[in-house]
Amino acid sequence: MGAYLIRRCMQGVLVVFIVTVLVFCLLHALPGGPARAILGEKANATEVAAFARANNLGRPLPVQYLLWVGQLLRGNLGHSYNQNQSVMALIVQRLPKTLILTTLALLLSLVLGISLGMLQAVRRNGVIDGVTSVLSLAGYSAPTFLTGILGIWLLAIHWRIVPAQAPQGTSALGVLEDPRGLILPVLVLGVGATAAFSRYMRSSAIENLVQDYVRVARAKGVSSGRILRAHVARNALGPIATQAGLFMPVLFAGAVITESVFNYPGMGLLFWNAALSRDYPTEVGVVLVVAIATVIGSLLADVVYAVLDPRIVYVARRS
Repeated sequence: MGAYLIRRCMQGVLVVFIVTVLVFCLLHALPGGPARAILGEKANATEVAAFARANNLGRPLPVQYLLWVGQLLRGNLGHSYNQNQSVMALIVQRLPKTLILTTLALLLSLVLGISLGMLQAVRRNGVIDGVTSVLSLAGYSAPTFLTGILGIWLLAIHWRIVPAQAPQGTSALGVLEDPRGLILPVLVLGVGATAAFSRYMRSSAIENLVQDYVRVARAKGVSSGRILRAHVARNALGPIATQAGLFMPVLFAGAVITESVFNYPGMGLLFWNAALSRDYPTEVGVVLVVAIATVIGSLLADVVYAVLDPRIVYVARRS
């Protein structure tokens, strides 16, 4: 297990390195260069030249990249001139709120997706399977902004069950003080993930239900419920664990729209406003944080997968 984790960590570091190279290249490919892009069109030539000198933009690109990575390693993600704050301060303020939203949405989608997937597998090719499959396809295909608008109209305006606006607390604790305001954003963000997990769980459970160990257990008189809980569910959860880790960027992409629709003060709304105002340092900082979070999520998913199925570690060791 130790060698497997070390190998996966090295692969994660490589992925983060590739992301930093791509972000650096895209930043320097902006019209007018990074100095003009960051300062905006209203900056004069003197201001652009002074900014370039202060940020070593006149040096060769490899040197600029090394200096920039050195700043990143020290926690300096740049300065947002639009909001007159450091990008790190903005992310530290918004990141816990987005983590609350995405974590709740992920947990909800895992519980519902696994339950629906197992139900579809047991009742496959029946009415329940057909109806659930149609609903899953609709939930997976529907754009997040459309789901959000429909949720506001139905649950907040028509039925008046939950408020239409998300909590506006300045801190993570402030957000948690209004749990009713979190219900609608969590539901909207979790719709697509629930549909995807239910489809993966259905396919994985059906594949395990026809295996020989299930037939042997049934021949021994083991009840269907015990077979599903003790055997099928554990073996079928492996692919779900991997997909849960890979869903981090998908959830963040959905959080950008969800937070904008419900005015939720998280990183998604921060990224959205930065894109509208061409606040490139903030955009770059958010992209890097999401990339690191994706790598960590993928690593955790692989660890969970290895715990659920030790054969993964054995195969990796042999390869």
